[in-house]
Parts: sequence; C-alpha cells; structure tokens
Amino acid sequence: MTNQVKLDPDPAIELRMTTLHAARGANYWSRRPVTRMDLLVGAYEEISSADVPGVADALVRAMPGLVEHRCSIGERGGFIRRLRRGTYAPHIVEHVALELQTMIGHDVGFGRTRGGDTPGEYTLVFEHRHEAVGLRAAALALEVVQRAFAGTLGDVDAAVAELAALAEIPDAPPLRHRVLCGITGGSGRADAQAELARRLAEQGVDGDDALVVDVSPGYLLQSGLPYGGSEVAVILDAEVTDVAERYREPDRARRLVTVAIDGLDARGTAVVPAGDWELQDYARDRERRVVVFAGDHRVTRQDLKVACGVALVRDGRIVVDGEAGEEDAGPRRDGLPAHAQAAAAMAAAVVRDRRRAEAAAR
Repeated sequence: MTNQVKLDPDPAIELRMTTLHAARGANYWSRRPVTRMDLLVGAYEEISSADVPGVADALVRAMPGLVEHRCSIGERGGFIRRLRRGTYAPHIVEHVALELQTMIGHDVGFGRTRGGDTPGEYTLVFEHRHEAVGLRAAALALEVVQRAFAGTLGDVDAAVAELAALAEIPDAPPLRHRVLCGITGGSGRADAQAELARRLAEQGVDGDDALVVDVSPGYLLQSGLPYGGSEVAVILDAEVTDVAERYREPDRARRLVTVAIDGLDARGTAVVPAGDWELQDYARDRERRVVVFAGDHRVTRQDLKVACGVALVRDGRIVVDGEAGEEDAGPRRDGLPAHAQAAAAMAAAVVRDRRRAEAAAR
C-alpha cells in the first residue's frame, strides 16, 4: 500500500544531489569515516514532512527501525516525533541513509545536516562502515525520500538487498599510511614544508622517515586527512581562504585545521601559533604534546609557562627553546614567511629530540 497524494512541485526534480563523496580519514565532521552529500532542495526549502499527508506514515511503514532514532529530542522515537511535527528533506535523507545501513546490520548512528554553501543547498554527513555502502546509501536514501514526498513509497526491500550485496565486496582499505608531519593552515604551507624538509635533511632524517605533507584546508574539508597518522602536526594559522565563506568563520576555520591534530599519533606533537589558546587547548584536551611558534619575538608568558617548546624570531635569527634548552636555529631567511620558518624550526627540533629519546631508550 502506498500514499497516493500527488504533489506539485515534483520532489524528483526539486530535490537534487550536487556533491557526493566519502572521507576515509579524520575529517571536519568526525574522526570516523563519513559520507557527505550536498542537496539542492528547490521548492522544498519551505515544504516539511508535516505539510504533505502520509510522508511520516510511509517512511515508518517502510522502515520501522526509524523508531530507534533518538534525534535531537534525545529519546527513542524522537525522530518520528520530528517527522510528524514537520522536518525537512535533507534531515530526513540523513536518517534514512543511516537506517538503510542499519537494516543490513551495520552499526551506525552519527549524522549531521547543515546549511550548504549557497541558498537552498544543504550539506548532510553520516558515518559508514563500508565506503561503497555509504555512498550508495546516500543516493538510495534520496530516492526513498523523493518517493515519500511524491506519495509513491512502498517498501525499501530492493534498496536493502542492493546494499547487502555491496557489503559483501571488499571495502576500501583503511588509511594506514603514516607520515612524519602534516602541515595545514591558510598561508605559508609550502614554505614551511620546504624549510622543514631542509632542516630534516641536515639532521640526517630522510626517505619515508622524512615525509612531510602539505594539506590544504580545502582538501581537509572535502576529503579529510590523506594519511592515517603523523608524528607531528603543524598548524600555521586558522585564516583559511580556499573554502566556502561559511567555513572561514573563526570557529569553523579553527575546527577545520584541527583535523591535523586529530590525525596525530598518541605520542604526537602539535606545533601551533603562540597565543592561539583554542588550538592549544584542543590539542591538550586530546592529550597531545603542544609546542608553539611566533613569526616575531612576541610570545606571552602563558606560552612560555605551559608549552613544551617555543620557537620565535629575535634579532633576525630563529631561536628555539625546547628540551635541549634555548638554541640558535640559524638566521631568518629572506623571502620566506617568518612564521613558516619558526614553525619548521620548532617541528625539526621536535623530531630531533624524539629521535634522541628513542635512541637513548634502546
């Protein structure tokens, strides 16, 4: 039995997917692998599930397990209550995508729906246990919701069978690739990467042990970290420029660059700007070691008191104060941003000190 209400405008035309991809590593949305889909909603910007008779009943009939979705209400049946009160298509697609995966035995529960980069666009993300299943679940969930609003939704047996078959094929392998250092931020990444590589070479660190990766915030937003873990994470700043305007807002920009901290090994070190207490606290809250840098000589007393190491520029020279005490790390080089040079010198000192400690422990 299907709901036969005919709706104009046509949901199959108005509700359109514009972006679909998976993030396998730590990402802006979660430390877990997630699927992201962007939707244009057209006329459905103003049409909720309560505005179309039968939408909630059709979805619950097809997927009884939706009763277990607590949603923002925080209790069993919470999502169904929101369906009956009125919620909008992107939010419904998020829950349907999760439920379709649950119906094949995948334990997933994390999802978010937020406004997109342009008016009438929404970004939804949800976790997956199998990348191909997550991507296909997104598309199938959109079709289910289109049919629910059109009054033609029956069962979802075919969708569940397809996902179950996909789940039988080998999943994309998890990100196990490890790097020495990941660098992100809005400016100076390439300079910091080159300077750190130079300093590591001088220390005799080379080959795979010296792999330094420059990861733009835009890449982090779209795909997450391209590696499984790092020994050092350098965040040059949170002034991101290569992302949509809403992600340039201070809180979102800072969350975006902290993905590099999420990718740190358990004994890893975060190299962050002096005076940026939020970045420093984020790393400490995750029990990661914190060192700081500045492109000049201005470092606060709090930095000096609580950071495990400090790099700054004084009288035209890079000065590093770390485990080995204060040392001259060479002249500031012309043509390279001072903050990138200081960050690279601090990161190089971290690597050197860790190698020394490991050698002494053998």
